[in-house]
Amino acid sequence: MKKLLLAPLAALLCTLAADARPQTAPRQTPSQPKQAGAPAQKPAPAARQQPPPRPAPPPASLGLTDFGIEIAPDPRLIVLMAALDAAGWDPTPAGGRPSVFRELVRKDQAGLDPSLRRRMQDFYARNVLKGAGVTAAEQAARYVSLAYTLGPPPALEAPARSEDLPGGVLDVLDFVPLVREFYSQSGVEARLAGYVGMHRAAGDKMRAPTLDMARAVLAYLNTRPETFISERVTVPAAQPPGKRREEGRRVVLRERERRFRLVPDLLAAPGAINFRAVGDDYYVIVPPDTDPRLSETRRAYVQFIIDPLVARHSRDVAARRPEIKQLLDAEQARKGRAFGPDIFLAVARSLVAAADTRMDVQGRLRALQLETSRRLQAAADQAAKDAALKESKERQAAIEDAATAELADAYERGAVLSFHFAEHLRGVEGGGFDVANFIPDMLNGFQLERELKRPAEYAAVVDRVRESRRRTLEARAKEPGEPAPADSRRAALARSLSDVNDLLRVRNYEEAESRLAALKGEYRDEPLVYFTMGQAASLSAQEALDEVLQAARLNAALGHFRQALLFATPETDRSVVLRAHLSSGRILAHLDRREEALREFDAVISASQPSDRLHQEALAEKKKLGAQ
Repeated sequence: MKKLLLAPLAALLCTLAADARPQTAPRQTPSQPKQAGAPAQKPAPAARQQPPPRPAPPPASLGLTDFGIEIAPDPRLIVLMAALDAAGWDPTPAGGRPSVFRELVRKDQAGLDPSLRRRMQDFYARNVLKGAGVTAAEQAARYVSLAYTLGPPPALEAPARSEDLPGGVLDVLDFVPLVREFYSQSGVEARLAGYVGMHRAAGDKMRAPTLDMARAVLAYLNTRPETFISERVTVPAAQPPGKRREEGRRVVLRERERRFRLVPDLLAAPGAINFRAVGDDYYVIVPPDTDPRLSETRRAYVQFIIDPLVARHSRDVAARRPEIKQLLDAEQARKGRAFGPDIFLAVARSLVAAADTRMDVQGRLRALQLETSRRLQAAADQAAKDAALKESKERQAAIEDAATAELADAYERGAVLSFHFAEHLRGVEGGGFDVANFIPDMLNGFQLERELKRPAEYAAVVDRVRESRRRTLEARAKEPGEPAPADSRRAALARSLSDVNDLLRVRNYEEAESRLAALKGEYRDEPLVYFTMGQAASLSAQEALDEVLQAARLNAALGHFRQALLFATPETDRSVVLRAHLSSGRILAHLDRREEALREFDAVISASQPSDRLHQEALAEKKKLGAQ
């Protein structure tokens, strides 16, 4: 047999790793750094000449950095969240199983000094938020903010105690000495590089949807991100050498870089997205598997785009200060809630809420239009067409009602111009003009009397939406809660294999193989279990430096792939069969069993279409083998 070499083995395993995918199908308000805003669009008045169209948004070939976006883990956050877990914070739902990464961290911290663990637990218990309905995400939010006030490891310097710290941070600031002690005693320092790598892998999965999200936002606003801010700064004037120093100052132009930083957090509460604006950096901390296109991540990016546009028009905002202040005071008196005197923040919240809501409405109406068109084409008679049109109108009205409820919620949280900006955005959507061109007109165009009437106008709609949602929840509660036994069994297998794939991504092969062995005993005839066992054996071969052990693991993987093919039936997912053949062929080619490898590649080619990715990969492998 051909001698196994590390270099070709690494190449093989990189290819196999590409197939190691799962087989199953409270937002935090930002701590505003400065004047923040979110622009909106308005139809230009008849007497005012419209601005020239701005060039189209950046082409699809641009990447995340061109949009001001960076996806990267933050070691400070990883350390603090691991310490918080050791202190007793646990977002795992009742009856659920902790995430794979949380189990790994707890296993690593099993030997933590009991005295230190007890002091950390005591601190967390003393500072836990009281009250019914407080979520795990809300419990952790203050600690997330704390992480972004610290210096980098290993020092993890704490900020000076000050009232300027983000909300809630002062309450937990004394957790920092415990975090430092945890960092030095728990062994997390030695494991941190591995943890960062796992978070980076989770972030890599978000790149494509994040790029889609950014393009959608910029296409809607028809603008481009401002990733650098130029400002004039007064500095002491330079004095010629040999002359008496005289008092003098001069103005220089300086640039500051802005970044939208998406931070994966493998220890986050499920569904919890935290947004922090720290100076010119906008941090969005998200759990793994978050889709930026369908989450609060998009609203945070809208704010990142619009903030500098509003700051550019600060004089227009300041000119309407009295009216905006009256709106805030009126809403404060109505709700008994203080919003603060910052009119720039009010404009920012309003513009962001309006843009985000209008993007939702556009997307949902577009989907409804396509669905209605398909139903009309498939309708057998006029009665069916009339029914489809009637349902479409009802659903369109429901979409508009939901948008009104969203804007009403924003209005009651201090975004008192959200309805005004949303109406203007509706008027210019798809017009091809940069949203920044309309900010002055929008700010000059609102009428105080009109905006004061909004709560009375939206009250009935909000009640209607709440009642509709209540009926929907009641209907769901009456539906059968338990799936059929076969469906329940398949769902359990899907969850278990998803956990195994998570373990493989973080290279915890021992635990993955242990879980697969248990699954094999329960699902003896399931091809997917054997296929995943083959993946695990293939990937674990990368960790073996001994050539004999490498060969043994590759041959074990080959056996598992063959069992997957043996137990396959006509109902088995076709991609599982094709991938088992393809993976077998790659291992056989590596083991210099050329004829057997060719048969595996031919099996993929004959059973797939030329446009299929697996078909193309099999052709490439066969060509490579022929070249050898």
